[in-house]
Amino acid sequence: MENVKQIVEAYWRAMEGNDFYYASECLAESIEVHWPQSNEKIVGRENFAAVNTEYPANGLWQFDIISIVAEGNTVVTDVNVTDGKIKAKAITFHTVENGEIVKQVEYWPDDYPAAEWRKRWVCAIS
Repeated sequence: MENVKQIVEAYWRAMEGNDFYYASECLAESIEVHWPQSNEKIVGRENFAAVNTEYPANGLWQFDIISIVAEGNTVVTDVNVTDGKIKAKAITFHTVENGEIVKQVEYWPDDYPAAEWRKRWVCAIS
């Protein structure tokens, strides 16, 4: 059996192809994808593929894995996502069981300006 990190890496490679029905094959039929920031949950492969296919994009999506950490049956990924115009970051907690992803909890943090009061202690990330 593949290890959990390899399963999640295969998922992101499949997402890179922009065929979200194909990518959904890495997921359990009963996958639950939680988006806590908008209080939404996607249930099932079909809904996952449809949401991603219908998302209004400006071009093909590109996915760049910045970091991937695995422990037990949990894999956490930090992925930069872009369609050429939109640039976002997805922090995803994947739960893997029996060779497939059964749950994802995904955060899409938005950039925001640094607070002025911290400037004497911090510097910008280049």
